[in-house]
Amino acid sequence: MYQYNDNDQTLINERVTQFRGQTERYLKGEIGEDEFRALRLMNGIYIQIHAPMLRVAGPYGLLSSKQLRMLAHIARKYDKDYAHITTRQNIQFNWPKLETIPDILADLASVQMHAIQTSGNCLRNTTTDHLAGVCTDELEDPRPYCEIIRQWTILHPEFAYLPRKFKIAVSATQQDRAATQFHDIGVHLVKNDSGEIGFRILVGGGLGRTPIIGTVIKPFLEKKHLLSYLEAIVRVYNLNGRRDNKYKARIKILVRESGIEQMTQWVDAEWHRIKAGMELSEDHIATIKAQFQSPVYDERASDVSNFKTNL
Repeated sequence: MYQYNDNDQTLINERVTQFRGQTERYLKGEIGEDEFRALRLMNGIYIQIHAPMLRVAGPYGLLSSKQLRMLAHIARKYDKDYAHITTRQNIQFNWPKLETIPDILADLASVQMHAIQTSGNCLRNTTTDHLAGVCTDELEDPRPYCEIIRQWTILHPEFAYLPRKFKIAVSATQQDRAATQFHDIGVHLVKNDSGEIGFRILVGGGLGRTPIIGTVIKPFLEKKHLLSYLEAIVRVYNLNGRRDNKYKARIKILVRESGIEQMTQWVDAEWHRIKAGMELSEDHIATIKAQFQSPVYDERASDVSNFKTNL
């Protein structure tokens, strides 16, 4: 799995320090409710009737044993001995005290985890197939591309206050276990007629009170253009999405009201303007892929007849 470099760790540590100061000022009455609301939402904190709720990002559903033990520690020390795992591969603590949340975030940072952008109208946690990396029917491991997207989305200065929350999912199998059709953007690894692997991009999917299946906006996209094309879509949404009614603010409503033809024209115009400066190099993709090595399996695992003995 991906391991933070020094820049990643510094960013997370500094964010913890920043939010600790913001929380202390709020508890002293130096920051009002409205101002603090925007700050806490960017750090995954909802204020509910009985207690705050903290949502922790589980990037593309992948956790190490060390991270899982830390989540258990947090549940025991700061919550009520349990947590909720969400359908989008996040972890929620429903009973922490507000004054302890900076300490929780510091504990999370010590194992390369955070709660940044798990709430609010921003780019949320990128998800994928829960069997990614080990299933036999995937065209290619989608997790490196999830990580590339994660690095692009984290604290993106242009997309911190979108019309509404924005969710991306990546899949590499014909059986869409990542439910890419029901996300704001669905990224599906596919192979074209020439045998080249790239992406089919869907846009405007979602559930909620207005369930809509996403529409294909780009049948085949070269790997090097992944981030530039995603950036173009989100820019178009940021400029044209509704902000007058939160129930009609998701990109699915924009696609439905404008039509996929108009949406494609807007996105292509923006994409052609920015894509030259945002190409993913093969070396960069290879560097990220190198961090997702297959585990070494016990050879006896394939011998089902000896399962009880081996167990």
